[in-house]
Amino acid sequence: MPIFGYKNHLGIDRAHGFIRRFVVTDAARHDGAQLGAVLDPGNTGSGVWADTAYRSKANRDLLDRRGLRAEFQRAKPRGRPMPAHIARGNATRARVRSLVEHVFAAERRRMGLVSRCIGLARHGADHAGEPGLQHAPTGVDRAARCARLTDPGAENAS
Repeated sequence: MPIFGYKNHLGIDRAHGFIRRFVVTDAARHDGAQLGAVLDPGNTGSGVWADTAYRSKANRDLLDRRGLRAEFQRAKPRGRPMPAHIARGNATRARVRSLVEHVFAAERRRMGLVSRCIGLARHGADHAGEPGLQHAPTGVDRAARCARLTDPGAENAS
């Protein structure tokens, strides 16, 4: 998610939408180069769902070494229509990837994330000193929602 000079790269728990790991970089960094930083070694899931920016030989080799399965979307062939089987596969992958986009949308909506500066250094004063700090309330909110779902009586206990 590029916001005026920086990007957040997230590793999300697919089942609950928890942010497992995140990295904040300047906006000039390529998304695919951040894959190793957002992979959680404690995650027991084997599928890694990502967009076409992460589809590279280096990233596929990284996932193979870690015993993970790449579920990367495929790019449309240049100058040709998207083949139907690739479009169907991308649609399936997009449904899973939408979980990440929902987290980004919730953060923007909740915190009104608009930054009017360029670069990580000047961004600190706007958001409590650290870019990426907006992830904390999102995790707390999702944890509270999961607790309510697993213990319906907890909502009335307070």
